[in-house]
Amino acid sequence: MTTKDNGTEALTQLGRATPMPASPEEAQLERVPAPHKGTRYVVRFTAPEFTSLCPVTGQPDFAHIVIDYIPRDWIVESKSLKLYLTSFRNHGAFHEDCSVTIAKTLVDLLDPEWLRIGAYWYPRGGMPIDVFWQTGTPPEGVWIPDQDVPGYRGRG
Repeated sequence: MTTKDNGTEALTQLGRATPMPASPEEAQLERVPAPHKGTRYVVRFTAPEFTSLCPVTGQPDFAHIVIDYIPRDWIVESKSLKLYLTSFRNHGAFHEDCSVTIAKTLVDLLDPEWLRIGAYWYPRGGMPIDVFWQTGTPPEGVWIPDQDVPGYRGRG
């Protein structure tokens, strides 16, 4: 990806009608230069209506996903992230695969100082599955709030 000025000239989706990608492999995640290089801050994206498909049954799965990262040189362009996450809607993969794939794809794109994902999946077969992954120990001196997604309690 090449960037000019503030980096938005190279973006292909922002400000344009963009169809939903058919799969995560077809989705195009984009990045722009971090506006405050050298300053440690946390960026949080929350996707409370994430969907994918069970790779065995084809039934829909639902999750509340929280992504936190500390930028180094790049930030993810949010429309491209929304389209990327939406591309999982017709994608068959287990919860663990979806969750870690999203995180590793962002790490490959952004090379952040630190990144974590919390994927809080709603029950399948009567049991919720939560998946957590991070690139390493959180850096000291940065406020990283709790994700505050309550554990699944059902009706009890």
